[in-house]
Amino acid sequence: MKKELVELKVNGRTYELAIEPSALLLDVLRQDLRLTGSKRGCDESSCGACTVLVDGVAMMSCTLLAASCQGQEITTIEGVSEHGSLAAIQKAYGDWGGAQCGFCTPGFMMTVKSLLAENPDPSDAEVRMALSSNLCRCTGYSQMYEAIRSAIAAEQQGAISPK
Repeated sequence: MKKELVELKVNGRTYELAIEPSALLLDVLRQDLRLTGSKRGCDESSCGACTVLVDGVAMMSCTLLAASCQGQEITTIEGVSEHGSLAAIQKAYGDWGGAQCGFCTPGFMMTVKSLLAENPDPSDAEVRMALSSNLCRCTGYSQMYEAIRSAIAAEQQGAISPK
């Protein structure tokens, strides 16, 4: 199959890449750009481990054609830090033990970032609904929800209050 030249803007940088028209965004991120934070968990958009932001909207990159993302801003977990420091959601996950094995964590964080950009003060029900497309196979979710609540408070008040 003939490769085509695409221009992708990822984490604030523009990349010109020759890719197959059928190349999935997840594969381009992981293989071509070596951004391995997004994970391959299912290949059918059912677990959320591959979640990235496309123009601020949480999208699963395992079924999204990379070429369809030309002209859009793609943000991966590697692009979430703020001026070299952890973003509130990243710090809160560490403070509250919001991750078990960590495989699904980047996808959850990207979904939360999208939610908070749209709604800076979501209810618990809104958080649960937003995260319903993400799956964690090794936690009971309670510490994760505490971390999210802490991140919301941090963004509203400017500081995270660990347990």
